[in-house]
Amino acid sequence: MTFDDDDWQLTGDLEEFLGRAGAFLRSEPALHTVQLTVSHKLRTEGATAYGDRAPYYGWLADKHGTVRATVLRTPPYQLNLTALTAEDADALAARLAQDGRMIPSAGGPAEAAAAFAAASEKRTGTTARLRMRQRLYRLGTLTPPEPTPPGNARLAAADDRGLVARWYAEFCADVSERAAQDPDGWAGSKLARGGLMLWETPDGTPVAMAGTTPEVAGQVRVAPVYTPAPLRGRGYAGAATAAVSRAALDSGAKEVLLFTDLANPTSNGLYQRLGYRAVTDFSLYEFSEQGGGEGPSRT
Repeated sequence: MTFDDDDWQLTGDLEEFLGRAGAFLRSEPALHTVQLTVSHKLRTEGATAYGDRAPYYGWLADKHGTVRATVLRTPPYQLNLTALTAEDADALAARLAQDGRMIPSAGGPAEAAAAFAAASEKRTGTTARLRMRQRLYRLGTLTPPEPTPPGNARLAAADDRGLVARWYAEFCADVSERAAQDPDGWAGSKLARGGLMLWETPDGTPVAMAGTTPEVAGQVRVAPVYTPAPLRGRGYAGAATAAVSRAALDSGAKEVLLFTDLANPTSNGLYQRLGYRAVTDFSLYEFSEQGGGEGPSRT
């Protein structure tokens, strides 16, 4: 079957995807933060940055060649969507089903994710389940926590690698999320780039961490933020987040972003007090066959 210019185009070539859709992604850096940062990681670390299965990418353009929607997937993780119409979601579900591409989960702006979930159910006979509702926030005026807990922030160093790897694994377990890569490898990558801040008590004991993604198209996203369970409720996460947010601003980032789980009112309240303001809501759906199991969920 051949596809017209205004049908979904799929490729395994990252450079082709960015050459065709890069301007579209950069036109709304906040809304496209996931695809921008994932593409950057794949470009700088190689196609195996998220595992040994080949990523693929897609775009939809109008009759004039202007891209209006994109998708990206790094199997076995979720299909990431940009905003799209119900008709575009149905066309995407049909194309993926025709190509035999099984999708365990999909996430994106809430309306787009819901439209794709409904279309996928219709096209494949799978059952969609809403797994998570998220909110994307953008930093306005940074307001450090008051009072600030005793201690100070410092950039994580090579000697912290074991601690950082362990905390990353614990963070993924806490949010029921499959680690995007081996924890030790993740820690090494973060430390090499300098994208991780620790909050430590006056005696030098690390008690929380907050990281950022690399700057792409002027945007930086705070992720992850983690405090070990026994140390929560003392303001450490807020202090670490404020410190890493300040570092991102000082580095020249035009937009500092973060996602929250809407089921967690504590974190949503904390980030708003720090000066983060809501941009839009995102949703994550998981798909399972009738009576079947579910796949991993995160890009």
